[in-house]
Amino acid sequence: MVEEKKDFVIEAHKKFAVELFNRTWELYDKKDRNKFEEDEMLHAAHASAYHWSKLQDVVDDLRYKQSLARAEYLLSRVNWVLQRAQACLIHAKRTLEFCEEHRMGDYDLAFAYEALARAYSMTDNDAERDAYIELAKKAAEDIEKKEDKDYFQSELASVPGYK
Repeated sequence: MVEEKKDFVIEAHKKFAVELFNRTWELYDKKDRNKFEEDEMLHAAHASAYHWSKLQDVVDDLRYKQSLARAEYLLSRVNWVLQRAQACLIHAKRTLEFCEEHRMGDYDLAFAYEALARAYSMTDNDAERDAYIELAKKAAEDIEKKEDKDYFQSELASVPGYK
């Protein structure tokens, strides 16, 4: 009985985490968001991160840790599009912390650097922005799948100040 309840809770957290993550990106990509949708986007991103964090505590699986790093990345992007520089930087740093703590490389590490470059582009700290752009370019060399690498490079090129 206790194990069934634990499995149910895990599945519920996973379901909500995924649905909220996808809803956040749907709103992020919407061209004509209104204020209520911007609020929903931010709340959905935070809620997704919350549900991923609950899974990290009960499931010892790198995929869940990657998902939490990606939730932090999403929070960084949402705060970037909402022009909230401090929050953007905080979540970008958390993304990198998760990658370093759990030895994530490849795609996740490259995006952590991209998030920091993007965050620093909002702070007028060109030196930090440029340093993270270079780290992102170097990390991109380790992305194995061509389609992932191409996608990453297009995202990196969209960072303000990218050269």
